[in-house]
Amino acid sequence: MDIKKIKTLGALKKSGYISRSIKEELRENLISKLERREKVFEGIYGFDETVLPDIERAILSRHNILLLGLRGQAKTRIARLLTTLLDEYMPIVAGSEINDDPLQPLSNFAVTTISDLGDKTPIDWVHRDTRYVEKLATPDVSIADLIGDIDPIKAATLKLAYSDERVLHFGLIPRAHRSIFVINELPDLQARIQVSLFNILQEGDLQIRGFKLRLPLDIQFMFTANPEDYTNRGSIITPLKDRIESQILTHYPTEIEIATAITKQEANIHQEQKGRVTVPEVLHELLESVSFQARESEFVDEKSGVSARLSISGLENLVSNAERRAIKNKEKKTTVRITDFWGVVPAITGKLELVYEGEQVGPYQVAMNIIGAAIKEMFLDTFPHPDDHTRKQEKDPYGTIKAWFQAGNKVDLLNDDTDKNYKKKLDAISGLKIIVSNAGIPDSQIYTFMELMLHGLSELEVITKLYLENTSSFSDPFAGMFDNLN
Repeated sequence: MDIKKIKTLGALKKSGYISRSIKEELRENLISKLERREKVFEGIYGFDETVLPDIERAILSRHNILLLGLRGQAKTRIARLLTTLLDEYMPIVAGSEINDDPLQPLSNFAVTTISDLGDKTPIDWVHRDTRYVEKLATPDVSIADLIGDIDPIKAATLKLAYSDERVLHFGLIPRAHRSIFVINELPDLQARIQVSLFNILQEGDLQIRGFKLRLPLDIQFMFTANPEDYTNRGSIITPLKDRIESQILTHYPTEIEIATAITKQEANIHQEQKGRVTVPEVLHELLESVSFQARESEFVDEKSGVSARLSISGLENLVSNAERRAIKNKEKKTTVRITDFWGVVPAITGKLELVYEGEQVGPYQVAMNIIGAAIKEMFLDTFPHPDDHTRKQEKDPYGTIKAWFQAGNKVDLLNDDTDKNYKKKLDAISGLKIIVSNAGIPDSQIYTFMELMLHGLSELEVITKLYLENTSSFSDPFAGMFDNLN
């Protein structure tokens, strides 16, 4: 039966519809999904053994929830996915401002309408996507915004006294009756405003100004916040935190593979870019390594965190940098290079909160240092350390490359080099391609790893790298010294 064909209260009663609280609705639909072994939170990675089970337990317990974690940890995304646990459609008294249940009306409007029309009372059906209300907490949010206030214009228009319930203007929370209500960045809400939430959480009702009216609202609350030791703008007052039954800690991805999956899912890559630009998997991993290195950097405030948006924005910039080069060179297709990572710097500098030492170094240099650290780590994960042969009395695997540079040769990798020139310059370095091939690298990624070796050796100070005017120049570290002596 198509429930949307039910248009009156009488027809709703005959259909056998049973009213449920929203927390019962979430609980029962979650149980059904768990029994069918369906994925409850689509598109959320890295929380399968930690955050998501905690949320499921909280829903089964019919708790209000506080998600506590640093920025960029999918808190809001998780909150929005709760709507998938609601019934697809919900009946309300037609014209109701607060989603009145036809079988359990609350507002004066709904009670009066049902009293006058009885089973002929018209009803509407509300889709679950509209049963989600979100408010960003800011210092200027008022009690009237959240709870409501007297509307003098309505009183004058209807010629009613201020003591009449019909002159009330409902705030966001009453309008979220039978819905999910989310307050983001809860500590930013002024303490006196947080106090106004006490009764709703504890007793399930609210009071507007001096009215005797009390509305036993049915709401699933979810709050998000950064840890209090980071949020200097305010904190969650203790009595309010005590009334939120489940506090769940979120975290950043612990594995590169999970972080890569998140970035690929969230990055807004244009369809034309997908057809024109190829991103080798190893460079996806290098980009995520940049985020991991940033979270461990001594120059970055660890209490602030490094959002997953760094990698997302970084991937978009990385692809766009390669696309720009291809357009300028009139190439139909191209592959992202490590030199393209300098185009990621603007996505990094805007996402980092630096400590005093970092401010002294400067955001640009901090970003370059972080990229260098990520390159060094990836190089050592793939190739042997240049000093290993001296300890083991073995032949230097990089001897041929060193000799090539020591002979006075150098290579300049331009950011806007054509693919042909880029490969030609890498091929000219003696021994480079042989070492990469012997490491078992697939042919499709040979040049990516050849470039990785160059950058890696420079990070380990085997060769020198200078970055000037969109050019990475590699040479022997002592070549310039002897030129100056001459």
